[in-house]
Amino acid sequence: MATDIKDAAHVVDAAAVLRLLPARPRLLALGEPTHGEDTLLRLRNELFRQLVEEEGYRTIAIESDCMTGLAVDDHITSGTGTLDEVMEHGFSHGWGAFAGNRELVHWMRAYNAGRPASEWLRFAGFDGPLEITHAASPREALTALHDYLAARVDADLLPCTADTLDGLLGTDDRWTDPAAMMDPARSVGRSVEARELRLLADDLVALLDAQTPHLLAAASREDWDRACLYGRTATGLLRYHHWMADTSPARMTRLCALRDAMMAHNLLALAARGPALVHAHNSHLQREKSTMRMWQGSVEWWSAGALVSARLGEEYAFVATALGTIRHQGVDTPPPDTVEGLLYALPEERCVIDAPRLAAALGDRRPAPRVSPWFGYAPLDPAHLADSDGIVFVKDVSTEPRPSRP
Repeated sequence: MATDIKDAAHVVDAAAVLRLLPARPRLLALGEPTHGEDTLLRLRNELFRQLVEEEGYRTIAIESDCMTGLAVDDHITSGTGTLDEVMEHGFSHGWGAFAGNRELVHWMRAYNAGRPASEWLRFAGFDGPLEITHAASPREALTALHDYLAARVDADLLPCTADTLDGLLGTDDRWTDPAAMMDPARSVGRSVEARELRLLADDLVALLDAQTPHLLAAASREDWDRACLYGRTATGLLRYHHWMADTSPARMTRLCALRDAMMAHNLLALAARGPALVHAHNSHLQREKSTMRMWQGSVEWWSAGALVSARLGEEYAFVATALGTIRHQGVDTPPPDTVEGLLYALPEERCVIDAPRLAAALGDRRPAPRVSPWFGYAPLDPAHLADSDGIVFVKDVSTEPRPSRP
């Protein structure tokens, strides 16, 4: 058994990851079992650098707000804003504070400097403008879509004026009230104004679709792609707010599913533009259903990875990351009868595992699930082993700074 497991392990690099796959995927998804560990972010950065230099990848997408991520993309492509500014305002969930993310943005900007636009690296957030505590106002996405169309199509074709949108939207704090996450009655998602905005957003997206030939002739593909992003985000947010006002037992299941559906739509749009590395929590990228225990009980839903995989087939690949220890968070040496314990026994500090081969080697001997003492770390589910294309295993996550290539 030990020999079979060792034979399934390889040195961590982009070539080793791609050798696990039948062909180069359009979306190569690298999961992580916890957020905010620079050891993992720097490993991601190195894999992305190799994919860029050796395999022709040009885009990285991370689990961050798709709207604020546009500021990061503008910085790395045209130098808009300072590095400090984009780290503060271009990431959601506090991700801009992590050294590994700062090093990624710095390296991408340096890589693009002096290169023609056709060779530029691109950055994307693919999460919706959502936090666990609240959802953003649809104002930014909805007004940006309206502004784009108003500048390029006949005014008579627009379903409303900008002033109408502004009046219906009201103040943003109506939408972002954190009390609405726990109390559906505090949500404005089913107000008369919100219902009217959903209709108008649908009409604006329909107009965008109907005018595509004209719009692509009148302005750049880049502008049109962003307008499509505005449309997806506006309709997605309004749908999310609608279900925040729901009082049924399925409320949180539906909200989790809607978030991952927004992620999936953004990933499919990126896939249409060329190969990309995707980085997010394992639970958002896996092919199996995701599960979470919340205040009202357990919920389960199809992840973004499951939705995208169903559409792209072999053009989507998922490599999970598994960890041995995170000692500064109380996660110590894994029990030997868990997946992480089996991998921890290997001599390598880091390795890439052929997950289907490992599952075949284990046969009917299913490892025990690992129990995490820390809520911020989610161990691998042994039942999902064969549904991953590979596993990147990191034996020990350290808090000590390590030199990295910017």
